[in-house]
Amino acid sequence: MYDQIRKDLTEAMKSGDKFKLGVIRMLKAALMNEEVKLHGNGNGLTDDEVIAVVKREVKTRNTSIEEYTNLNKMEVVDELKKEIEVLSVYLPPEMSDEELEKIVSEIIDEVHPESIKDMGRIMKEITAKYGSAIDMSKASKIVKEKLS
Repeated sequence: MYDQIRKDLTEAMKSGDKFKLGVIRMLKAALMNEEVKLHGNGNGLTDDEVIAVVKREVKTRNTSIEEYTNLNKMEVVDELKKEIEVLSVYLPPEMSDEELEKIVSEIIDEVHPESIKDMGRIMKEITAKYGSAIDMSKASKIVKEKLS
């Protein structure tokens, strides 16, 4: 996945797409920072680690969209949405709500929680089994609903 991002960076340079080039450069910088943070230099990132960084970048932009919308700065909001479009190419397709609910139910059946206090154990199990393939905020909401 990291190699694909590098290829896309090169293509953006060659095509002269300055916007896409800027977004991919920001992503590459975030990936390099994550690599140093997790592994030191030279070990590279796994696809799950790359996806986690991309998700974090998208989440940051979504938060900014909310703030700029409240400030009525729609030109900035439009730019952030375009950045999310560029970044979303590197994310796996989102799981449907039905699939996510099924997974959460299976994990709950495995863990046998006694109360909402066991939510952490359930979330830990979901993360261990499915990693970055799941939107954890949606999973968290579903777990809360089922445990309440």
